[in-house]
Amino acid sequence: MRECKILSTFEHTNPSKFMSKSDWKDLLNAKLDQLPVAVPQSSVATPAASAAPTKRQDFILRFEKRNGKPATIVSNFQGSESALKDLAATLKKHCGTGGSAKDDEILIQGDVRQKIADYLTKQGHKVRGDFKK
Repeated sequence: MRECKILSTFEHTNPSKFMSKSDWKDLLNAKLDQLPVAVPQSSVATPAASAAPTKRQDFILRFEKRNGKPATIVSNFQGSESALKDLAATLKKHCGTGGSAKDDEILIQGDVRQKIADYLTKQGHKVRGDFKK
């Protein structure tokens, strides 16, 4: 029968028994040289940036009450579903409210017609509907 030598915790984890101080640094540097180089985020094209609507659009703003709660509706959107959701996310962040996007319409909670109109006109879009100019 073989004897099993039990190592104490210190002997088991002490790297100085196996290699000198300079050896582990050399091994680490060699492994670091083999790692792939990270690509900066600014040089990578994001799908959200390419999905953003590039042409100027003519949006229609209106105010509705849905289930007794005020809602601002942005309609007449021309573009892909992902571009619609990106614009909805941007408008929700700008207004600081919730909302949703479906069927080429963006619903923003609350009466924020003026904020949305100002934001869209600064982006170069035409806005029409029932809001103060």
